[in-house]
Amino acid sequence: MYDCIRQEWRWDRQCDARARYHARLLRDLGLPIGPLLDQLAGDEESVWRASGVLELLALAGDGEAAEGLRDYVRHGEHWVDVLESIASEWPRAWWEGLREVALERITGEEEGPGAGEPWEHFGVTRDPATRQAPQPDPDRERLGTDALLALIAEPATTAVDKVGVLRLLARRGPQPGLVPLVPLLGLPGADRPLPGVRAALRRLGVRAVPEARAWARDERPWLAALGREVLDDHPGPEALPGLLRELADLRHQEEWCGPDATARRLAHIGPPAADAVPLLRALLRETPHSYERADYLRAIAAIDPGAAEDLYEECLWDCEERTLLIAVAAAPATDPEVRARVVALRDDPLEDPDVRAAAAERAEGFADTP
Repeated sequence: MYDCIRQEWRWDRQCDARARYHARLLRDLGLPIGPLLDQLAGDEESVWRASGVLELLALAGDGEAAEGLRDYVRHGEHWVDVLESIASEWPRAWWEGLREVALERITGEEEGPGAGEPWEHFGVTRDPATRQAPQPDPDRERLGTDALLALIAEPATTAVDKVGVLRLLARRGPQPGLVPLVPLLGLPGADRPLPGVRAALRRLGVRAVPEARAWARDERPWLAALGREVLDDHPGPEALPGLLRELADLRHQEEWCGPDATARRLAHIGPPAADAVPLLRALLRETPHSYERADYLRAIAAIDPGAAEDLYEECLWDCEERTLLIAVAAAPATDPEVRARVVALRDDPLEDPDVRAAAAERAEGFADTP
């Protein structure tokens, strides 16, 4: 168990989740946390893996873990990252006593503090030159959606301003009126769309497909590529043979980053893609890239709901929030083990807040289930 935390076993360390899973195992097995506290003496990566587990154990009531991390902030080498992490996870009362030592130690750091807590509470302001996010424009935020779309269409609007408008529109849900403006949203001097364009098109889903057919034939490489992406993400039945071959090849070659996109495209096809279900089930259980499991489970359910039934209970023990949310919503409530597991997720202080909330909502309906 300790070696799972000492070593980096994740396929993709940027998105595969392990800390909650490891913390839960340590707690449920009753293992001492001394080896994790010792790991705090290691390099930055070792500290990051150990502290992520310790801060969760502290939330579950482990006082030794909490004090171990506070002591690390007082004396440890990579204390800034640990302090900023616990300040984002713990109640303020648990870390505000570190103000004096943090203010003293930060003056000796080459890099200044990050944004947010605990520095805002401690009264530490960042150098304006290091600020990353542009300040919101109150006047623009008051504009209606049609006015914002018209601003994108205005020739004098800069690329920076267009990105700001896209951010505002993203808060207002899918925007069909944005589709005819996509050809105006290329990054000047580069063959790619402005930040936020792809996300906006994903929110629109199939509504972008008709225009995407024209984009795919455009002379501008970035727009043609964008059009092909939209069309690939919403395939018709004619694409099925190629997608099946692609999924089988990716599995055979153990290309673990990428089958999720193929799975999403197969899910769009639905029941006619039934031949993909055995491959998707195999990927769900074989992949070391845990983040992608949610896409395999969702695709199986979209293609053949019955084929996912036996997977939901298994996925109630998954390490990934996205997979857990699907399983919590869909696992059969008639199974006593499912009901017990959902209630346990609801009550587990180690669990992700969104998963706990979903489990609480599901558990409320158990009273109506025979």
